[in-house]
Amino acid sequence: MNDTFLFQGAKQAFTDNGAGIPVVFLHPTPLDHDYWHPLVEQMAGIRAIVPDLRGHGSSELGASLPVGGFTLVPDVPVLTMQQLAADTLALLDHLAVPTAVFAGCSIGGYVLLELWRRAPERMRGLAFVCSKPQSDAEANLAKRVATIAQARSAGVNELFDGMAQSIVGATARAQRPRIVTELRARMTLTPQALVAVQAGLATRPDSVPTVATLIAPVLAIAGGEDAAVTPAEMEAFHDAPGGCEFHLLPGAGHLAAYEQPEKVAALLSAWLKQIAD
Repeated sequence: MNDTFLFQGAKQAFTDNGAGIPVVFLHPTPLDHDYWHPLVEQMAGIRAIVPDLRGHGSSELGASLPVGGFTLVPDVPVLTMQQLAADTLALLDHLAVPTAVFAGCSIGGYVLLELWRRAPERMRGLAFVCSKPQSDAEANLAKRVATIAQARSAGVNELFDGMAQSIVGATARAQRPRIVTELRARMTLTPQALVAVQAGLATRPDSVPTVATLIAPVLAIAGGEDAAVTPAEMEAFHDAPGGCEFHLLPGAGHLAAYEQPEKVAALLSAWLKQIAD
């Protein structure tokens, strides 16, 4: 089922399919909910709730984002992790889903950590795919400033062309040459949305202290060819007191669940069975 709901004046889109334990899948930027499709179709016994994050896919960005939160570029709107978490909780309320398991890739994982700070009682488990708890280092902040400047001056096409190449692992590019074209076609953010997302990523909090409070089960899947989120950074999830099941996929890049959907689906399904039991 494809549907929308209105939250804080902006239309938010999602899909809701299947029956079983509810699993909310939060996609990476600048892609949309379709990122998870190859994985979800491999899984049985779940209710897959897959939103387009605000400003992505068919979800509207809205006109009321705060300005001034990113001090390095103080005049841009900021799509915060707090806003994305509020959107996700509003979706659960809209669907009358009291609790769920959550899976997030990249920015999706950052939202999971914010959700835990806000509503841990609604989270039965947290699966992080190519996502980390650390905040941006200085080099990352400088890159975000440059990305914002380029998006404002020249638009997003050149940025997305380069991103489609860099975030896919070398193994996937060699084995599936069309994967870059497929993913590039799903990069549909407007320049305004890209700027707001980059500002939000730059201002996200350090969530390493939050990991020490994760009493729900954690699954962490790292890509051995991921240059954006390294396996070493993801090892911080081992400190979760609820336990962390950690897996390294040597031939996967930053979009592991799209590059190797069968493997990631198998790991997620086995982990979910432990939670359900």
